[in-house]
Amino acid sequence: MTGQIRVVNPGFEDQPSDATVPKGWLPCEDGTTPDILPGFWGEYGDASQGRTFVGLITRENSTFESIGQRLSSPLTAGECYRFTIDLARGAVYAGFNQPIKFRIWVSEDKCEKDQLIFTTGLIQHTDWKTYPIQFTAKKNYRYIRLEAYIKDGSFSHKGNVLMDNMTAITPCGRA
Repeated sequence: MTGQIRVVNPGFEDQPSDATVPKGWLPCEDGTTPDILPGFWGEYGDASQGRTFVGLITRENSTFESIGQRLSSPLTAGECYRFTIDLARGAVYAGFNQPIKFRIWVSEDKCEKDQLIFTTGLIQHTDWKTYPIQFTAKKNYRYIRLEAYIKDGSFSHKGNVLMDNMTAITPCGRA
């Protein structure tokens, strides 16, 4: 079993800015223009940790935003892993304020969707809540992808998810 697997900039710290991917992260979906908050689109709340957090949206035309990055070391097939991330819904977000879901994927290649490891229900709460994630890797994976999500098909609306304070990925048998 390996030790901790880290992501670069797990607190999404960067200069607050609209339509900007935070340092260490890559856009993974066409039209991905995440926002480094607070200070834009009517979102002025505090981060759950640090100074800033990131927001992803879904749109009425069924498009959505997604960011990802290469992990510090690969996930190992058959191993159980766990980590947490803080999530909320922005109450204002320039009208993109409907509740949506959030998904996390791991993959062998940048921005791909090989194994879905986590999906929330609709995120209704506007205060930060910590979500625990536990999964067993089906293959060796090098990449992680975080995604705003509604549901498959034609249903769509203007929604958002706020993310902050992602912890290192650790083997389940370790603290």
